[in-house]
Amino acid sequence: MAAVKSSGRAAVNRLAVVGVIIATLIFLAPIYWIASTAFKPRALATTVPPTVLFQPEITSFIKLFVKRVQMNKPVDPEAYAAAPWWEQRIMDNGERVLRAGNSVQVSGYPSRFMNSLIIAITSTVLAVGMGTFTAYGFSRFRVKGEADLLFFILSTRMLPPIVVAIPMFLMYRAVGLTDTHIGLIILYIAFNLSFSVWLMKGFMDEIPKEYEEAALVDGYTRMQAFFKIVLPEAATGIAATAVFCFITAWNEYAFALIMTNRRAQTAPPFIPSQLGSGLPDWTVIAAGTTLFLLPVAIFTFALRGHLLRGVTFGAIRK
Repeated sequence: MAAVKSSGRAAVNRLAVVGVIIATLIFLAPIYWIASTAFKPRALATTVPPTVLFQPEITSFIKLFVKRVQMNKPVDPEAYAAAPWWEQRIMDNGERVLRAGNSVQVSGYPSRFMNSLIIAITSTVLAVGMGTFTAYGFSRFRVKGEADLLFFILSTRMLPPIVVAIPMFLMYRAVGLTDTHIGLIILYIAFNLSFSVWLMKGFMDEIPKEYEEAALVDGYTRMQAFFKIVLPEAATGIAATAVFCFITAWNEYAFALIMTNRRAQTAPPFIPSQLGSGLPDWTVIAAGTTLFLLPVAIFTFALRGHLLRGVTFGAIRK
């Protein structure tokens, strides 16, 4: 009987492993397809049936970082021979690089990518910071109408962003915050703050009050006890909250499209606008998307040790 149970558990474990592998492949398939398209020649990007085996090249990444236009006449053989190898690859696609004098004109992608970094990192730090302090206050002190206040904070996430986009745009235009970094930062803080408060309050409630009481008895002030006792204990929750807030701000599209135009535009609305020879250049779009995925992947991987415990913290109570 014991042998039968053991073999049954082993079969279940094997099925679970197979299920995890299949689910992983399903979730990774779109990422593989985007990354592989970024390294394909443009002629192979939309072939039917799809091309799986091909000679990788980095032409799409080169085109992503330079301004270019379609050539209206065949390239001069002497000019082609004198051009550097990376520019020859662009000429092979029927385009030419735009120059200002002898300098190559850089595309808007680097500035949009930097805007995404500035706005996402700043809004995440401020949203998590304010959410941590707010959650600590709700967790440790009696607040009149606490349930109503928490529900009001949560209600800011009950509507999809596109519903309030037009009123927000009119208000931003009235105060001169359209197409500004600070405008998007404030917006992302407002939408991430409710999530940050609710998630951090759960972590704060799990930290025993006796730790702080002991610190207060030893002569610590309330703020000293918060920074030296509570924050280290809440580090896991802060890391998990920061990951989710960063992903939300990094991937946000609707507000970035409506509220910005050039100076503060982030990468998500800029990437789909890439054209080549009058049509969307899917290899360049895939290259921009692949690079855009890296910061989130690196940030999440760096905090992976805190993330699993963070999202399950308090789920099982002894």
